Amino acid sequence: MGILNVTPDSFSDGGLYNDPEAALRQAERLLEEGADIIDIGGESTRPFARPVPEEEELRRVIPVIEAIRKHFPEVPLSVDTYKARVAEEALAAGADFVNEVSALRFDPRMPEVIARWRPPVILMHMKGTPQTMQLDPRYKDLLGEIRSFLEERARLAESLGVPRSGIILDPGLGFGKTFEHNLILLRSCSLFQELGYPVLYGPSRKAFLGQILGKEARERDAGTAAVVAYLALQGADLVRVHNVGLCRDVLQVIEALKEK
Repeated sequence: MGILNVTPDSFSDGGLYNDPEAALRQAERLLEEGADIIDIGGESTRPFARPVPEEEELRRVIPVIEAIRKHFPEVPLSVDTYKARVAEEALAAGADFVNEVSALRFDPRMPEVIARWRPPVILMHMKGTPQTMQLDPRYKDLLGEIRSFLEERARLAESLGVPRSGIILDPGLGFGKTFEHNLILLRSCSLFQELGYPVLYGPSRKAFLGQILGKEARERDAGTAAVVAYLALQGADLVRVHNVGLCRDVLQVIEALKEK
């Protein structure tokens, strides 16, 4: 899954692709590098990010979705939003997936939209909100709490008519997690796979890599690739990344090494 942020304040690429033409060129690059899905987001959910008004988020994402759909009619597109109206208008404009960082919790209308459209949906675990999640995240049972949460939200999505194969679970690296929490989640992919749904991880350029490497966000692609290789060996189904070409190369080598 290639990341296409059409935001001025995302932590590593904010402001680069705000213009629909620039976003379309970046989408073409992501596809040339081997992206299977393009994930389009109009609101940053980095720690302490300010919420974006609904109208502004729509202004950012809808023209981009329309442009990419026109030029690349067969490419699966995902909209990264927790707002029901944005999800609905994005689906009407040609998006296929909803990448929902609140797992259908923040907007009371989102379950209604999911029930009406029944799109594939990514359900992510987040403790708190982007404004509070990194203040002091604590768990009595990190893995048990996140697994139970994802299982409950997946059952809700099924009850709304989303087919089981279209429900993707994301443990939420960096969303209400400490450095150690993130490492534990990466080591525990099989625990989430046991629930029987595809599992997605979003490690790209995250702060925990900065803590390991001592590098700024845009210098963390090699570290991201290391995590992607590790996740491939763990059997993760999807990775959400900025540098698709590098990660695609890593995955091709891992697959060759795994062949019997």
